[in-house]
Amino acid sequence: MVNFESPLAITIRKDIVRALNDFNMIAENDKIMVCVSGGKDSSILVALLTEIQRRSSINFNFEAVILDQKQPGFNVDAYKNWVTSLGVKLTVLEKDTYSIVKEKITDGSVYCSLCSRLRRGILYEHAFQNKFTKMALGHHRDDLQETLLMNLFFTGKISSMPPVLKSDDERNIIVRPLVYVAEKDLEALSLEWQIPIMPCNLCGSQDGMKRKRVKKLLTDLEKEIPEIRYSMLTALGNIHPSQLMDKKLWSFDKLN
Repeated sequence: MVNFESPLAITIRKDIVRALNDFNMIAENDKIMVCVSGGKDSSILVALLTEIQRRSSINFNFEAVILDQKQPGFNVDAYKNWVTSLGVKLTVLEKDTYSIVKEKITDGSVYCSLCSRLRRGILYEHAFQNKFTKMALGHHRDDLQETLLMNLFFTGKISSMPPVLKSDDERNIIVRPLVYVAEKDLEALSLEWQIPIMPCNLCGSQDGMKRKRVKKLLTDLEKEIPEIRYSMLTALGNIHPSQLMDKKLWSFDKLN
């Protein structure tokens, strides 16, 4: 049962509102497409947006969209009933990206990269065709921190997930209202509300993924450094280009 007045729900709602205000995520008359996966993060975002919308002085509308990728056993019925019980419209897009990913990835590589590219392209096109002004994603604080370390360790760059982003083709604006929200809080609220979660059987079927390794690293470090998550979140908004080595951001030649 969704209880918007539970202490945890209030905490998460306030974190979302802070992000919406800090990064100017919602404007008057916005039409927002919330991309839901059936997981805890985007589901809680949809639910709390209904309460934020009710309280807000800004007029905006939003709908939920989920992609049925034709994974075996995928059944959206219970989840759709839960979303519509909130008074939110849920559109189900049907595209068989599952078969494409299984066909293309045959060497034991991780599915996530290709799967996410296909999913992103379909959702971007739907948002553009249906004149949504924003796309809201369910990435939370821990996602940003893990992505930062993954890029640092495995791709040789310092980058993460920005709170607001314009797509490369400049047709869509992406917002991430959960950037201040801890995953552990989302997990706890999901259990409290008994959300009918639909796990991803494609990505979840693979072991040894880099993100899992980074998640475990941060979890272990948090035992020794309890404030590490807060410090990392602060660091993402406290960049000093002159203290790094990127010549595109800082002109070292002018110092001579």
